[in-house]
Amino acid sequence: MCGVIGIFGVNDVNLSLYDALTVLQHRGQDAAGIVTEKSGQFYQRKSDGLARDVFHRRDMVQLVGNLGIGHVRYPTAGSSGPALAQPLYVNSPYGICIAHNGNLTNADNLRRDIKGMDLRHLNTDSDTEILLNVFAHELQVRGKLLPDSRDIFSAVEHVHARCKGAFAVVGLIANQGLFAFRDRFGIRPLCYGRRKTSEGTEYAVVSESVALDSLGFDFVSDLKPGEALFIDKAGNLHLRQCSDDAILCPCIFEHVYFARPDSMMDNISVYKCRLRMGERLADKILNSWPDHDIDVVIPIPDTSRVSAQALAERLGVKLREGYMKNRYIGRTFIMPGQKERKKSVRQKLNPVRLEFADKNVLLVDDSIVRGTTSREIIQMARDAGAKKVYIASAAPGVRFPNVYGIDMPVASELIAHGRTDEAVCEAIGADWLIYQDLKDLVAAASEGNPEICRFECSVFDGNYITGDIDEDYLHNLERLRNDVVKSAKQLAMDLGKPQAIGIFNAGLEVKG
Repeated sequence: MCGVIGIFGVNDVNLSLYDALTVLQHRGQDAAGIVTEKSGQFYQRKSDGLARDVFHRRDMVQLVGNLGIGHVRYPTAGSSGPALAQPLYVNSPYGICIAHNGNLTNADNLRRDIKGMDLRHLNTDSDTEILLNVFAHELQVRGKLLPDSRDIFSAVEHVHARCKGAFAVVGLIANQGLFAFRDRFGIRPLCYGRRKTSEGTEYAVVSESVALDSLGFDFVSDLKPGEALFIDKAGNLHLRQCSDDAILCPCIFEHVYFARPDSMMDNISVYKCRLRMGERLADKILNSWPDHDIDVVIPIPDTSRVSAQALAERLGVKLREGYMKNRYIGRTFIMPGQKERKKSVRQKLNPVRLEFADKNVLLVDDSIVRGTTSREIIQMARDAGAKKVYIASAAPGVRFPNVYGIDMPVASELIAHGRTDEAVCEAIGADWLIYQDLKDLVAAASEGNPEICRFECSVFDGNYITGDIDEDYLHNLERLRNDVVKSAKQLAMDLGKPQAIGIFNAGLEVKG
């Protein structure tokens, strides 16, 4: 999962890009990068770390130009390190930079085709570099000295024909303008907005609408699945549908966990969706356990808070803040190994003992993935004096790997995989566990936009919407991306032994 931003402005866009990345920081904390363009010249700064640590005053001064794109990275496919920080750049044709959110599911086949047929070089194991080179090749074969919107849209059409998986892309073409496109299922989110100034109209394309709000842009629309956008140097906006078989099937886990509650996605309020998730979960509790003995409902901060509020109201039980969160610890969900995740839970959360002492407590979480965090939090509740500890998950059991840009690649590391609800309850040390039903989760989301007939729910039901995922694919994914492999890669980096050869620009300027 990553966050992307692209801005076409009338003046320098560097500060707006930075501000947007800080708003999108929840979508990726591994690396951050910005590329701007002025008079056909690209200016770049990217590195590992949070946006606030990557960009300094001296960097911002040199990131000049009225067009720019930015990226915050949360790695799923590929390695980590500065060579993998985005945006990524290719000089031919024209000079192109892109930032990408998602995963390509046919990356291995594309890698062979790019090298053997397109005769282009790949320098890293990033699927973003693959996507960039596919787009660059398809634009190059048009053979135009000065491409126009028709050429760019034609290239995007061929990207859709060749690339499978999830992708939301923003990019720059030197001396031409800014482009963006979304995969044919709309799995990963992308929307755009407009801001009118005395000097002209500005546009922004972002992963979440909250970034538009923070910058003062008026929301215009989500990009439709398979749709592409191009803003030329004159500031003219062009839109075209570039996929013949597009259908909107957005990732439902955005509403469960990743997105900020103040975002709108595909005309669905994330906040309202989470309220409905809590209400439906409360109804399930009342149906299955009408004479419950719950004394207090406590959310596990932060993403479960909205659902917990609605659940407590429906149950008629008081809601209390039982865990205080350390805001300087990153999301434990995306930590690379079980040991690191376990350690970070205690650093991240501390119980308010008075809210637990001698009470039957219902903890509410947005989801239970690996179970490490849940196990630690439940034990913290017991240590704080809780008589009984129940846990409710606002999402169903996560039983299958995610292949579309969320770090759930290994089935064996998912606590619900191959286990009954009772076995999961025992494994995490709870007295009682209740999961949201998938039909209720889908109903909570689709109520916001009845036109969406299907959501991407593969982590819950194992149905992969792109139709190209089989057991061999998942087995190979597990071999390449389990926690042991990740830990080995991290150790190699810590020892100064890069696990992938990568060329990256340590300075600010890339000449195209």
